[in-house]
Amino acid sequence: MHKVYEVINDLYDALHYVWEHDRTRQTITTVLIGTFLVTLTLTELNRFGMLPDNLGERLPTNPFYSVKLAFTLLLVNELISLIFILPCSVSRAVGKQLEILCLIFLRNAFKELSYFTEPIVLVGQLDAVLRIGANALGAVIIFVLLHFYYRQYVKRSGKGSRGERVYRFISVKKLVSMILLLIFTILGIYHLSFMWMHGEGIPFFAEIYTILVFSDVLLVLVVNRFFPGFNDIFRNSGFAVSTLLMRLSLTAPAFLNVVIGIGAALFALLLAMAYKRSTSGDP
Repeated sequence: MHKVYEVINDLYDALHYVWEHDRTRQTITTVLIGTFLVTLTLTELNRFGMLPDNLGERLPTNPFYSVKLAFTLLLVNELISLIFILPCSVSRAVGKQLEILCLIFLRNAFKELSYFTEPIVLVGQLDAVLRIGANALGAVIIFVLLHFYYRQYVKRSGKGSRGERVYRFISVKKLVSMILLLIFTILGIYHLSFMWMHGEGIPFFAEIYTILVFSDVLLVLVVNRFFPGFNDIFRNSGFAVSTLLMRLSLTAPAFLNVVIGIGAALFALLLAMAYKRSTSGDP
């Protein structure tokens, strides 16, 4: 069984190394900038009718679509980072989920702008302006709560007789991360193909958070296998509830989605504070 753990660790570490390499990060940044500029240029050309009909029919005419697309790609980048953070710490993974939710709210604000006509006229658009403000305010509040959340972080200790147990526990989490990476890749390909054929995609990030809910529950069971203490089981079960709230916020009506998202962040913060005060730092 130890050999299996070694294979899992070697494969995960190789993928993690490639993802965190400076060249990879620079390439991703270049792609994000290039995509934004190319999309902005194409939408402007399409707005003035300067593109062929077969291409213009598939492209929007609102320049704010380029901002929405850039934020979507940035979210995908953060999502992959979340997958690689998961084996390091469940607490940090939940924090990363909240960071992604922050960016989703900001993306939603720009998404509202993509429905405005050029030039932008605010008359009769009060509801849209309020939705933009609510999403932006929700992102800021969660950002502030994250500052306090990360201050509650408790680092586990792998000393003594529990070192081997921690090694096996982390190996299982690495396996879960690689399975998530595979599932997200397949889902992303399906989303792109569906969008190409039907003009709109599936609710990608809502599906992602649904999968994360199930993965969190799986990790609760894994924790129970390696660390059957009440504090750890309760904390990870609570984090699963926080992820569930984030998932609900993605499909809730306007304004309520922001309230639920802030509630998820508050719940995670209170849970982290309670856990920090109930443990000495050992798993």
